[in-house]
Amino acid sequence: MQKQKLWSFRFSTAALVLIPAAAGINYIGKWLADGLKLPLWLDSIGTILASMLAGPVIGAISGAINNIVYGLTNPIAFVYALTSIFIGLVAGILAFRGWISSWTKAVVAGLAVGFTAVIISTPLNVAFWGGQTGNIWGDALFGLVMAQTQSVWLASFLDELVVDLPDKCVSVLISYAIFRGLPKKLKQLYSNENKLESLD
Repeated sequence: MQKQKLWSFRFSTAALVLIPAAAGINYIGKWLADGLKLPLWLDSIGTILASMLAGPVIGAISGAINNIVYGLTNPIAFVYALTSIFIGLVAGILAFRGWISSWTKAVVAGLAVGFTAVIISTPLNVAFWGGQTGNIWGDALFGLVMAQTQSVWLASFLDELVVDLPDKCVSVLISYAIFRGLPKKLKQLYSNENKLESLD
């Protein structure tokens, strides 16, 4: 497996079609989470799935497009495109290395993706939201930690942590379940280019 394959910027038609499809999956996940009042985002399933299928570059682009679309109605979402880009990159690299090839590994990958999101999002939360995430569960913890420590950074980090870790673990597991259920011929459209056969 040649290293340049991981970072290829030569996109096939299948890879380009995957970008809007991934954004659509992200939107559906977010809509379901909001509708069911879940303490999760579920807005990165499409990004992770795209990364598994077509590599980190397509995953990162899918994530960025997702936030650009959200930003049309909520401009602050543009800022979090950075988080989505890193989610796509990390998920794609882990998939390339075979770390989303079983349910157990998918959980570990979910934790890695979750920590990545926490590290990128926490400074953004502090800068634009006073440290909060907008998630009722995380912000409740934020208020508790602030009352005890007066540390915005610690409160914001823990606020993001309690939301992003379970969210990204669930998102990776759902993505892996979808991946496993895809027709072999469809997966081969991407595996022939990106050498991700080990994920099957």
